[in-house]
Amino acid sequence: MGREGSFCKRTYFLIGKGIDLPSNVQDKETVETLKKILLLATGGTISAKDSSEGLVPSLAPDEILNHVPELKSFCDVATMQILNIDSSNIQPEDWLLISRTIRENYGLFDGFVITHGTDTMAYTASALSYLIQNPAKPIVLTGSQKPIHAGDSDARHNIIDTFWFCARSNSSGVYLCFDGKALLGTRASKVKSKSYDAFESINYPVAAYIHYRQPVPRIHLGKPNDGIVEFYDQLDPSVFLLKLIPGMEPEILEYVGQRYDAIVVEGYGMGGVPFADRRNFLEQVERLAANGKILTVATQVKTEGSDLSVYEVGIRAARRLPLLQSMDMTVETVVTKLMWILSKTKVFKEVERLFYTPVNDDIALFPAHWMD
Repeated sequence: MGREGSFCKRTYFLIGKGIDLPSNVQDKETVETLKKILLLATGGTISAKDSSEGLVPSLAPDEILNHVPELKSFCDVATMQILNIDSSNIQPEDWLLISRTIRENYGLFDGFVITHGTDTMAYTASALSYLIQNPAKPIVLTGSQKPIHAGDSDARHNIIDTFWFCARSNSSGVYLCFDGKALLGTRASKVKSKSYDAFESINYPVAAYIHYRQPVPRIHLGKPNDGIVEFYDQLDPSVFLLKLIPGMEPEILEYVGQRYDAIVVEGYGMGGVPFADRRNFLEQVERLAANGKILTVATQVKTEGSDLSVYEVGIRAARRLPLLQSMDMTVETVVTKLMWILSKTKVFKEVERLFYTPVNDDIALFPAHWMD
């Protein structure tokens, strides 16, 4: 169902003045319809209160909204508490719950805002980008670095910006809004643990800069949206992320391979995999690939991506083994995309095809062999 469905609240405001007008007013240039937005609360710092064991998510969504009365001047908000956890406790099953809740309410609202803890918000944004593809409505995550009741909290600013973006940008897709920026869900990554500008868009432009009460630019990303949303209801969490360090023994891969179907190896620089001396990771990777495991080489460096075609430590791996490369994708996106793919297939060629098929502009660079 499109944005203009009959479920939108028919309340009119004189633009810029907030004056109620009769329902029979016909001048479309001076009135607008409030967008109906569903707030899904999942916990996180934004809702936290002090306890004897530190900050604990506590506030209900209506209590959060009490701190931002401005919202009712430009949107009609309904709330639903579906989780109340620290985001460090988030699990793939919770992503399915969020997606399922949006699916059940998709026809009733013009947009969705999800309040979420910052620690795993980028993972959730990426996961939702695969579980909800090609939505014609905005699905936007936000949170804060300090609880909303704190005097110097960034929560009010983030919530107002997020709802403003959701209600006024005519955007569609999955985003993460924080510190006055809207970031594509597949490109956001947390880069600071305390500062308010905690998230950056990795290897991709910021989708929009948001200023409350100022126009939000219309978002044009990827292919035109045809309004046919696709929901998926499965993820396979059998994905392991291994960050290499000097001195690590390659046998760790043998252990991991017994428990996981896909392994993402965070190599050095452009994604190099060490092979010198007795710590030869290539031999272990080759055994895993021969046993049908899905191997992906990523880089520990945040920006500019991987490329196994430059150095010997990359070329040897790419030539000998059936590997995937993260290229310009974030690690959060690589992990969640593999979870989505594994729920559909574990055949390498099909996994490879889906992995390099762009979803929500998650990838723009491709390995040389994929371009042949």
